[in-house]
Amino acid sequence: MSVPSSPVGAGAPAASSYLKVLLFGCAILVISTGARSSFGLFLPEMTQARGWSRETFSLAIAIQNLMWGIGGSFLGAMADKYGSLRTLLLGGVLYVLGLLGMAWAETGLGLTFSAGLLIGVAIGGTSFGIILATLGKLVPAEKRSLAFGIGVASGSFGQFLFLPLAGWMIADLGWQTALVLHAVIVGGIVLLAFGVRGDAPVPGQGAEVRLADGLRDAFGDRSFHLLFWGYFVCGLQIVFLQLHLPAYLLDKGMPGKVGAAAIALIGLFNVIGSLGAGMLGQRYPKKWLLSGIYIARSVVIGLFLLAPLTTWSVWLFSAAIGLLWLSTVPLTNALVGQVWGVKYLGLLGGIVFFGHQIGSFLGAWLGGRFFDQFGNYDLAWALVIGFGLFAALVHAPIDPRPLGERRVASAA
Repeated sequence: MSVPSSPVGAGAPAASSYLKVLLFGCAILVISTGARSSFGLFLPEMTQARGWSRETFSLAIAIQNLMWGIGGSFLGAMADKYGSLRTLLLGGVLYVLGLLGMAWAETGLGLTFSAGLLIGVAIGGTSFGIILATLGKLVPAEKRSLAFGIGVASGSFGQFLFLPLAGWMIADLGWQTALVLHAVIVGGIVLLAFGVRGDAPVPGQGAEVRLADGLRDAFGDRSFHLLFWGYFVCGLQIVFLQLHLPAYLLDKGMPGKVGAAAIALIGLFNVIGSLGAGMLGQRYPKKWLLSGIYIARSVVIGLFLLAPLTTWSVWLFSAAIGLLWLSTVPLTNALVGQVWGVKYLGLLGGIVFFGHQIGSFLGAWLGGRFFDQFGNYDLAWALVIGFGLFAALVHAPIDPRPLGERRVASAA
């Protein structure tokens, strides 16, 4: 299968032209992903302190994920047209304000505005969509999948670092102080953004990036819609586990530190999973790798629920699901670049990711809703398993050929 050549110029760009961006971009992802991954640890503490239901907290995080998707689409388009620096600066400032607002929110509405609206848009401007789109325009096509894998792995490492740190801060300093310290750390994104920049237009594009052309190509292609709904399932599964697994284990009588360690362990093993997915994506069809990941997720979750719940079963589950955690991200973004090109990768990657965030909204909110209504997570677990099998089927009909190649074949 042929893949598009590097968009940066006639020859392949020198490694020095993207290694700096990769380094600083990975540092941003460590902070951005690490900070948001710890919110599940605040759920029991904040709901008890403020007298909120779990649905109140879950709805705020659900809206956060929805706004991440909406904001990510618009901010991805902004990065395509004007470069990533402004987008990262805006996202970093909003992230800090959102965390501070979350620390002093006294009502469900205040929590929704700070943790939901502000942090949601902020993550859209500081997370994978912006960093991977920037890398996609600099890294040669034959190395793109691996570069994306490295970026996602760095985010997972941030999750591994932040969970124990957040658990310690909440236990020893209190949840409010922990959120303030989160804001201080996240402020580092504003400085790191200058190492990514990405404001220099891709040669040959300049200001002539016509976003409507990219939208028309994508929305008229069935494969784009299939990828969108497959990614929807990824978001539903990931956010349900990230937000509700610590509470689920707490409900089963396990110490709070087990839930925190479980999410951290997932992040550690996803460093391996993301790098492995990035390398495999350079050798094997990405759509079949994605189908395999979704099937494996459903199997792992099913076995976890059937097995006796012990500390060791939690560790084994965390390691197994960690290998599959964000391994879909480098493959999905690389597939977008492979089929529809990298010129509009920020916009189109953001729109596909919006599907991910619709699923994230449902995974976060329905988990809390089902628990408040039924007193357990049984229906939510069943939903997570069933949708994993659905996603495996959805990826099968995707046509991975570049759009230009398909048009030539059709005309012939």
